[in-house]
Formats: sequence, structure tokens, C-alpha cells
Amino acid sequence: MIENPYYSHEFHGDYDLISVGELQLEEGGTIPDCQLAVATFGTLNAAKDNAILIPTWYSGTHQIWRDVYIGPDHALNPDKYFIVCVDQIGSGLSTSPHNAGGPNESISMSKFPHVRIGDNVVAQERLLREHFGIDRLALVVGGSMGAQQTYEWAVRFPDKVLRAAPIAGTAQNTPGDFLIAEAMREAIQSDPGFNGVEYQSNTDVEDGLRRQAHIWAVVGFSTEFWKQEVWRALDFDSREAFLAGFLDPYFTAMDPNDLLTQSWAWQRGDVARHTGGDLAAALARITAKTFVMPIDEDQLFPPRDCAAEQDLIPGSQLRVIEDVLGHLGLFGVAPTYLPQIDKHLAELLATEV
Repeated sequence: MIENPYYSHEFHGDYDLISVGELQLEEGGTIPDCQLAVATFGTLNAAKDNAILIPTWYSGTHQIWRDVYIGPDHALNPDKYFIVCVDQIGSGLSTSPHNAGGPNESISMSKFPHVRIGDNVVAQERLLREHFGIDRLALVVGGSMGAQQTYEWAVRFPDKVLRAAPIAGTAQNTPGDFLIAEAMREAIQSDPGFNGVEYQSNTDVEDGLRRQAHIWAVVGFSTEFWKQEVWRALDFDSREAFLAGFLDPYFTAMDPNDLLTQSWAWQRGDVARHTGGDLAAALARITAKTFVMPIDEDQLFPPRDCAAEQDLIPGSQLRVIEDVLGHLGLFGVAPTYLPQIDKHLAELLATEV
């Protein structure tokens, strides 16, 4: 195990660690004691039909959803819904390479097994059913890797998902997006301090993490973000100051192998493996009322990729979010972003299913 103060209540607020027991993985590995970091908001009603699930994205935790998306003034209203936000395996809060100890000592660091999107969803379904007694979800909503998990939920467990809102993500990862993630992985792994995954601290790999942050600067934000110098609205006086003051510290605080665990799953997100590679057949399984919500300036998951999939989902709608930030608009920085999200989610939640 490695001590990393970033992965703590100090930085991420309240959450519980809940064990779902031994988790057999799709790739053949095992997590002996899979512990999920879970943050809940609101109260589960007697009928247990007001539950919303939020799976997290690459590098993110429940913290961003709590701070930006959830509240009585938002569609994700804890006064009305019981909202369960589950940090994915490898997030640094749930069972991850850097914190694998005790019964998980055998899978720490370089020995951590490959985890797929489907493994996260299986663990989440077990958590909801066994710990909360929830068998059906009013909504599953997630952004980026959370969108990949949303699609996995809707395809794998169609009877359990009434509504689905994948934001800025696809059901089947594209070859180009795979390569973008690979470049990020190489940036980390090429740092001499990475030491074959057996570094002593995230600070040993700081240069690699910083290089990855700069790749995010290129593809995470849109070209218009840089041309219009939108970073000035975030109180930075230069492009370089924005990198040094925003992106660099965000990523260099994290554990390299935790990020690699997440990106491996991200690269291989694909619901078509349930249907022998037939994406149309997989998406035809979805019975949830689905709003597919790409961000117009997103370079990772552009609207054309999302629209092609949406066209294969029965009864679905395409709701494009406008945000000059691009993919990292998910952080809700632009004042025009959340009103769009709230509008579409409120309409989706009001839809009879």
C-alpha cells in the first residue's frame, strides 16, 4: 500500500466504504474483498422506487457530483430522490492498486488485475441489491466513463433501469479514443520514476502525471476554449498559468496506477461484447427511456459518435449540450452548462415509463 493524502475525506468529503465481497472479474482475475466508496444523498422511500445511480468518470469521484450537480435547485434533487454515487474500482477511494491491503494485499500495485466497465456495474448492482435493497433504478446518469457504465447498466440489466442519461460518452469506445487514452498511459509509464509500477509515491511519477495533464489540455478542452482564452474567466492571466495552476496540480496529486486501472477499462468500454460484437443488437436491448447527451465541442466523444449510437436505441432522444470547454465541460465551470443538464434530466425524470 501507498499513503496518499489526496484520497481521503479531507479532499472528498463524506463517503462510506462498503464491501460487496469477492468479485470475480471478466478478465479472469479476482478482487478478494471489493470495497466501494459510496456517497448517498436524500432518503430512500418505502417503495424503494426513487433511487438514482451515478457512476464516476476517469480521475473523478462523487465529490464533483456533490459539489456541482446535486442539490434542491437541481434535477438531481435529494429532497425527492435517493441518489447513490459510487466511485469506480481504481478511483483511489474504492479498492484500487495503491490502497489494496489486508485481504487485498495479494493484488496491490503491479499485481492489480484488469477491471472492465462491466466489473464495475456488476459490483454496483450487488451493492444496490444487497446493501440497500434496491432492485430498480429511476435513473442511471454518468459522464464520460460514467456514461460508459450507464450504457452497460442499460444493456446488461434492462429490467432494472427505467431511465438512462449517458453524458459525453459512448457505448462502444472508438479506435481514435482508444489511442488518445493510450497516449495518456504512455505519458505516465514513460517516467523513469514509474519503476515498472512499483514506485514508492505518486511524487516519483510527477513528470509523467504532468505530461498526461498536458495531453488533457489538448483533447480535454476544445480548440475554441484556447482560441477564445476562456481560461481568463477562470482568473488565470496566461495559458501557462492555467496549466500550472489548474491541470497540473489536479493530476499530479493522483496515484499513477489508479489512473492506469481506470484508463484500461475506459479503452475497452463496449456493450457489444454482450452480443458477439453486434452493437445494434446490444443497444436494441435497452428498454430504459434514454437521453443521449453529448457535448458539442467534445473532442473525445464528439456528437457524431454519440448520435450514431443513439439512433440504435429504441425510443431514445439526442440532447446536445453546448459548452465551449469541450469534454471537461463536465466540471460544470461554464454558467450555461448546468441549466442545460438540469433541463434535460428534469424532463427525463418527468417522463412516464
